[in-house]
Amino acid sequence: MEVVNNLAPDECGGMEDIRREIDLLDRAVIKILGMRFKYVLAASRFKTSETSVRAPERFKAMLTKRREWAESEGLSPDAIERLYTDLVNHFIEEEMKRWESHQTRA
Repeated sequence: MEVVNNLAPDECGGMEDIRREIDLLDRAVIKILGMRFKYVLAASRFKTSETSVRAPERFKAMLTKRREWAESEGLSPDAIERLYTDLVNHFIEEEMKRWESHQTRA
């Protein structure tokens, strides 16, 4: 997915330009997170247990990879890990609800 913005950071003529571009980026990030959430919910159909939903080893590996990606982008790995920990824990709780609802129907 390509992020569409109008101006590069060094082309901005003032705070109004900067804020507009940041808003565009944040909207794209939120849209992508919404797509990610839909995949998480879809995954619940393929999980066989509560442990498979929570997938602690996958969670740990995912955080390690996100830390690497953050570092390669010049971001704080600690900050990105905190962000993903909160986000993914929330998504796991929602996936668990979906998984449990599948179990009661089966």
